[in-house]
Amino acid sequence: MFRHLRTYVLSVSLMLSLAAYALPDMTDNARISLLTCTPGEELYARYGHTAIRVTDETNDLDVVFNYGIFNFNTEHFYWKFVRGETWYELGASPYYWFMREYEQTQRPVYEQVLNLTIEQREELWQALLTNFQPENRQYLYNFVFDNCATRPYFLIARTLDDTIISDYTGYTGVTYRAFIRHYTGALSWENAGINLLFGPRADQPMTSEQRLFLPEELMFFLQEARLTDGTPLVSESDAAPFEIEPTPWYASWPLGLALYFLIVALISLFDRKRQRWSWWLELIAGIPYLLLILIVVFLTFFSCHPLVGFGWRLLIIPLTHLCARLIYIIR
Repeated sequence: MFRHLRTYVLSVSLMLSLAAYALPDMTDNARISLLTCTPGEELYARYGHTAIRVTDETNDLDVVFNYGIFNFNTEHFYWKFVRGETWYELGASPYYWFMREYEQTQRPVYEQVLNLTIEQREELWQALLTNFQPENRQYLYNFVFDNCATRPYFLIARTLDDTIISDYTGYTGVTYRAFIRHYTGALSWENAGINLLFGPRADQPMTSEQRLFLPEELMFFLQEARLTDGTPLVSESDAAPFEIEPTPWYASWPLGLALYFLIVALISLFDRKRQRWSWWLELIAGIPYLLLILIVVFLTFFSCHPLVGFGWRLLIIPLTHLCARLIYIIR
């Protein structure tokens, strides 16, 4: 009980101190680390998460800066979310509190201690405090170009004057679509929905820096990074690959599509025997598909989502329906 009370008091003191910028400068005992959180079950957590940890035993400091905070109570939140106008903000919390969520869900968190000079640690610390100012906390979130992983990366890169060199090639040249499929699961319904919404831009190959919007890629990129003098950027690390749970066959979209084809084919066979077309089937199947097309149109022309657009995968549903209907059409 007293431990939790002390943690609460420290948390409140931390927030007040950060808000007032009354915290002391970094000492020789200070360390700055990159935290990489493994995926969760929710779709938004499938790609993992990135945060920055600052510790200083001399100043009794252990705080995590997290660029993944958003507020559901924001005015017109869902409308802005659909349009891709979601404003995220930088949050700060004691390391103990940050870790509790991941420990409760049994999600490992990997830590990479950055090999920075005392001057670089101080510069990065001051940059985080500046970003934490109320007028600077918020930013317009973008899943692939500006998110919880790209913000820490560019902050670290600016601190090092953009002198980071990494031998990690990873999945350079792989498309956005293929990369996202890796984390959502090729056979999952979530991946099927994403494929229907994504257009040709999602099939462009990513450069080495563009792929760092994914926390795991950023972790391995920094793991093999060095400075211009050959010094490794990471001095201590427990980094390990993410464990991605495969989609079971009975919950896969190919099975669902096959069942849809079978149902439509059986109805078409029944229609052929009774020499009558079941127009209600086209109505039931057509309305959801029409809504899907309208959603794609809206997101393509009236939203900020960069990868949404018309692609050939939108034809999979009507072509499946048409093939099943050929049982009635071809005699």
